[in-house]
Amino acid sequence: MKEYRLKDLIYLALCCDIGLLSKRLISPFANMITDFLKIPGGIGTAFSLMFLVVGKDMIPLRGCAALMGFVQSMIMLALGLTGSMGLLAPIGYIVPGIVIDLVYFIGKKTGMERSGRMVLANMLASASAGLTANLIVFRLKGIPLALYVTVALLSGAVCGCLACMLSTRLKPIKKNIRG
Repeated sequence: MKEYRLKDLIYLALCCDIGLLSKRLISPFANMITDFLKIPGGIGTAFSLMFLVVGKDMIPLRGCAALMGFVQSMIMLALGLTGSMGLLAPIGYIVPGIVIDLVYFIGKKTGMERSGRMVLANMLASASAGLTANLIVFRLKGIPLALYVTVALLSGAVCGCLACMLSTRLKPIKKNIRG
């Protein structure tokens, strides 16, 4: 098994921080859309998970997305920014990280293209974050839950495409990180 190097950990920490900051920046815009649809959210989360997918793509070590989710949850707890989930907020960050790791693991075993892995990872991580939040807080049922998960999947797909473009642009840096 490959080991984490200091450069890897610094890059992963940067992806965690950018993901958290981006969620705070995009939330007002995302809230306008989700308020119109009368659902709790899903768009801002997909955008912030995009950086976990980029981190996983750049540092393809086993468990790094779950590690980033854990680090994000600890930062949010330390800053007191847990939102409606309270002390259960770490679950909402760690579960999507585990999903990203699983999609990458299964995608590599099945020979899925890198771009497909990134889009699918972001989609399923967004949906898992939404379902986790629903289980802990919202308790939606029926059509509202289906709409909530659909928005999470669609925004996850769009953000997965953005993650793929961003990761491609960062490829020259990737050589310096893992090289």
